[in-house]
Amino acid sequence: MIKKYVEENKDRMLEELFSLIRIPSVSAQPAHKEDMVRCAERWKELLLEAGVDKAEVMPSKGNPMVYAERMVDPNAKTVLVYGHYDVMPAEPFELWKTEPFEPVIKDGHIWARGADDDKGQSFMQAKAFEYLNKNDLLKHNMKFIFEGEEEIGSGSLGPFIEEHKELLACDVILVSDTGLIGPDTPSITTGLRGLSYWQIEVTGPNRDLHSGTFGGAVANPINVLCKLIADVTGPDGKIRIPGFYDDVEEASDEERKLVASIPFNEEEYKKSLGVKALFGEEGYSTIERTGYRPTFDVCGIWGGYTGDGAKTVIPSKAYAKLSSRLVPHQDHTKISQLVVDYFNSVAPDYVTVNVEKHHGGHGYVCPIDFPAYKAAERGFEAVFGKRPLPVRIGGSIPIISTFEKLLGVKTVLMGFGLESNAIHSPNENMPVDLWLKGIETIINFHLEYDKEA
Repeated sequence: MIKKYVEENKDRMLEELFSLIRIPSVSAQPAHKEDMVRCAERWKELLLEAGVDKAEVMPSKGNPMVYAERMVDPNAKTVLVYGHYDVMPAEPFELWKTEPFEPVIKDGHIWARGADDDKGQSFMQAKAFEYLNKNDLLKHNMKFIFEGEEEIGSGSLGPFIEEHKELLACDVILVSDTGLIGPDTPSITTGLRGLSYWQIEVTGPNRDLHSGTFGGAVANPINVLCKLIADVTGPDGKIRIPGFYDDVEEASDEERKLVASIPFNEEEYKKSLGVKALFGEEGYSTIERTGYRPTFDVCGIWGGYTGDGAKTVIPSKAYAKLSSRLVPHQDHTKISQLVVDYFNSVAPDYVTVNVEKHHGGHGYVCPIDFPAYKAAERGFEAVFGKRPLPVRIGGSIPIISTFEKLLGVKTVLMGFGLESNAIHSPNENMPVDLWLKGIETIINFHLEYDKEA
């Protein structure tokens, strides 16, 4: 019955999605300010048509929020669906094979900016709700919150949640803004890494010096900086900063076993990156290193003369930008201070070191024995015919940990994107068959969630 409904209504649902995609809601570009409002209003209309009791466009300190709800029973559980209606800029336009804001279906794919991230995926949630509502199958309450600033850091969403905690109160949050291992290998994102970021400045002499006259007598800040940051990581790949691993949670044996079953070809991985060998923390697989373990990286380094030709100089200053990807339970504010304290403690007397803390965000983890996670597992099994694998991804979605902090509930990340969907890049796309399977899977999640509830 589910598949029949989705297939019979496919053309209508696609055209509704296209009406959203045609609005160039690029949050990063002020020229699209009015488009942000238009897109929010269109979402309101579509949610009302899908059957919510009420929908409204609500102000925030930035772009408007879209809120909607369908309350079937005040004593029932409540699922809150989160998504974002803003998209990345489409530039460079010349690399697109189609018009980025005029969606087309070609070779079985939807081609357009937002086809996947996140209009296409959020719309799956709305159409799953539509089916449940129209067929009188909705046994729990549903709320929707769509923001227009995810691609620029969700600056307005935290204050909005803080101000509207009662309105957004729920038992679980459902998000489709992540991906699958492959079209035939379902997976659920169970973890997101957090982030800390710094800029370090090393100062030596009070001016640039002639390297012949002063070389050998005065410390070179670039040399010192290189040694300082190189010493942070040992030959075993471990980070040597005291206290760095204090709050790192080890994955359970069951989860590590499931992770080990994720299809991964190390030789193909190395070939695709153009490297002869991989390096990381000893005792962990590549997948575990990128999703389950913290990192320390130099994102940029500069100082001295970098122009054409030669200039024999000992620079006065050297700089680097540093980042750490953090795993759930590591507090980015605590880690930020640990790094500052570490560099101050190891700085030699012949230089002055200043470490400036920049932005950060907390990680997130969803236990694989969480009831809503189990419902999602069964939802995938019903459509894909196999149990989805748990995957912790290396990237960060800081707003997920904000939801947990402010609302006190967990999020289930049921994403359907593929690496080949080229989100944030020219020629973003979404396979139509996978988009339809996403709707079916989310419908089955809700049916299974009622059994858990």
